[in-house]
Amino acid sequence: MAGPRTAFRRSRLADLSAARRDSLAAECERLAALTDAELAARLLAGTPTHEARDSAMLARWAEVSTGFGAELARSGAGLDDPPRVIERDGGLDRRLMARYRSRPVSTVELYVDALALGEELVVFLGWQAWFPPGSLRATALAHEEAHARLHDTAVRRALRHRLGHISLRLGRFRILGHVAGADEVAAHGYAGAAVGLGRTPILLTAALTGAVLALGED
Repeated sequence: MAGPRTAFRRSRLADLSAARRDSLAAECERLAALTDAELAARLLAGTPTHEARDSAMLARWAEVSTGFGAELARSGAGLDDPPRVIERDGGLDRRLMARYRSRPVSTVELYVDALALGEELVVFLGWQAWFPPGSLRATALAHEEAHARLHDTAVRRALRHRLGHISLRLGRFRILGHVAGADEVAAHGYAGAAVGLGRTPILLTAALTGAVLALGED
C-alpha cells in the first residue's frame, strides 16, 4: 500500500496555493447549496442523449432514480454472491473512488488515492456531519453494490417502469426506453441510504472532481 499513500502525499490539498484553496472552497459551497436532486439532474443533463431534454423531465428522472436507489437499499435484499474487492491506486486520474466490473469476475475496484483525497476534502470543507470520518470506503462499496444489483434484469426493469420513459409507441402499445445515467443516480441514492449519509455521495463526487482539477492546475 506504499504506492497509494505516496500518491496521496503528492496530492494533498495543503499543497494548493491559498488562492486555489479559496476558489475550491467557494465552488464546493455553491455545489452544497444545490439539493441532491438538482445535482442529479445536472449529472443527467451532462449525459449523452440528454442534451436537448426538458429540464423538468430531467429533474423528475433525477428524483425518481434517487428515490429508487434509496428504496432498493432499504429493501433488505442483498447480493447472493458479493463481488470481490481489490484496492488499487489510479483513482485520481480516472476521477473515481471505485468502479464495478461484472466481467470476467464480479469485482469492485477501490481507488485508495481518491478515497484518501475525499476524506481530506470532507475535513477541508467541514462536511463531516454529512460524510462522517471513515465513511467513504463504505460509501464507495455501497455505490458499486448498487451497480451490481442493477445488473439484475428484474431490478433494471423496475427502474425503467418507475421512470416511465416511453421510447416507442405502436398503436396502444408503449415500449419503455433506457434513461442514460439513471443507474448512476440510483447508485448514489442507494449508497446514501445504505450508509446513512446526510447527503448522497453525488455531492462529494462533484466536489472531488473540482479538487482533482484544482490539484492539476495549481
